Amino acid sequence: VLLVDDEDMVREVARRMLEREGFVVLTAADGREGLDVYRANADAIDLVILDMAMPRMGGEEAYGELRAIKSDVRVLLSSGYSETQISEHMKNSGLGGFIQKPYEIETFLDAVYTILERE
Repeated sequence: VLLVDDEDMVREVARRMLEREGFVVLTAADGREGLDVYRANADAIDLVILDMAMPRMGGEEAYGELRAIKSDVRVLLSSGYSETQISEHMKNSGLGGFIQKPYEIETFLDAVYTILERE
């Protein structure tokens, strides 16, 4: 799993939750770094958890770039904004799912497993 979020605390807590479930987790602090990590490890990454609002490159732009690298990339969009505040463009772009921050452990893991179970 590639976890892309500019908030250190969010990255750390989410990484720990995922590792407790047995996932290998790579992290990045913004969209540009996330793309670099994804390019280097695309074949090994089953899911990208992508924050919407980040410096340097936000989630919407990073998502477009991820899809250009691998069209069937699975992405769970994450935001402090509600799902209704996410642009229509993002909702209709093949996005795997959405999770609102702050994460509740059970809801977060349910969203991850739901996306990973889709083929």
